[in-house]
Amino acid sequence: MPKPEEPLTYQDLYFAEEPAGQLEKAFALLSGLDRMHAEKTAEPNCLRISYSLRDYSLEGLESALKQSGFCFKESLLNKISRRLIYYCEDVQYHNLSTPEHLTKSQTHVVFAKVYENHPHGDHDDTPEELREYK
Repeated sequence: MPKPEEPLTYQDLYFAEEPAGQLEKAFALLSGLDRMHAEKTAEPNCLRISYSLRDYSLEGLESALKQSGFCFKESLLNKISRRLIYYCEDVQYHNLSTPEHLTKSQTHVVFAKVYENHPHGDHDDTPEELREYK
């Protein structure tokens, strides 16, 4: 399993009904992978997997399974949701490798610097002799 501090992703894989027995084969295959957890669900032909995005992606796992001869449920809703998941996982993966911005961890330092460089207080650009003009 991934380290506790790494975020886990949970996804459901929906297999086609044919060829028969592919759910059990996929379960055995995915359970054998390092840092991958697979479990059967109450839904028929569905396998729930959990993994770290540092190690796997749904797109990569599905691609490898398809090359091995597995068939997935190909409804329009499944296709759209998988494409959305592929995109979200890609963004999350790239965000994991992006360094944290200074503003997120030390906001008081950033705003103190802005305050020092920003004119503040009772500041009036009007010359002194014109302030009393009536």
